[in-house]
Amino acid sequence: MPALNDVLAALDALWPPERAEQWDAVGTVCGDPEAEVTRVLFAVDPVQQVADEAVRLGADLLITHHPLYLRGTTTVAATTFKGRVVHTLIKNDIALHVAHTNADTADPGVSDALAGALDLRIVGPLVPDATDLEGRRGLGRICELDHPETLREFAGRAAARLPATAQGIRAAGDPDRTVRRVAVSGGSGDSLFDAVRAAGVDAFLTADLRHHPSSEAREHSDLALLDAAHWATEWPWTEQAAAQLDEISDRHGWGLRTHVSRIVTDPWTAHA
Repeated sequence: MPALNDVLAALDALWPPERAEQWDAVGTVCGDPEAEVTRVLFAVDPVQQVADEAVRLGADLLITHHPLYLRGTTTVAATTFKGRVVHTLIKNDIALHVAHTNADTADPGVSDALAGALDLRIVGPLVPDATDLEGRRGLGRICELDHPETLREFAGRAAARLPATAQGIRAAGDPDRTVRRVAVSGGSGDSLFDAVRAAGVDAFLTADLRHHPSSEAREHSDLALLDAAHWATEWPWTEQAAAQLDEISDRHGWGLRTHVSRIVTDPWTAHA
């Protein structure tokens, strides 16, 4: 079985930490580099429910998309909920590793997994990484549908293929307009409207769309908008990432057992 250091080296090759945004907090939060790793759990959020699931599974490593400490801290006391997560993991010999914006722009990355869940054909990145000469890395993806659909039908496709949440899928635009070409971006995407308009797509599917940016985007053009839950747009990455680690494990003969958390950690629990 590999040591944690071996697995972390493989993860850093998939999602190099130097490609994370400067404000981000990626990498290993806790864990003994020499500890043996046999079982790995992937999840979006490092919350207590997920830490408890890792304990029940007997996982040695928890890999999450969202950071536990994004803005730093002065304490890991168990009197705070983040401190309880750290205590739970360390007491049970479970390491925590985070791949956030470095996984967003990877090839494949978070938006590739989102496009795959929606069964879309990827044309290229929405915001290309200037350092990638092959033009495959970057934020978001420009995609094409296998056949034209109405906005209503495409929203139904998203609702059926993404994990269910209380929010569901909100759409802005004429429900009967034709959608052929779309942009997708896992997580919060309303900072990308300029790039989306420049891409000439019919619709943009992302999460956390706020009132004013969305209203202004709709006034600016007839771009259709689809707003899904943040967690739902990023959860497909956990399956993709687990498959990537499975392939690495098979290649090295590690025999790792990977699991994907299906606990819905979206904070919204009801829709009236």
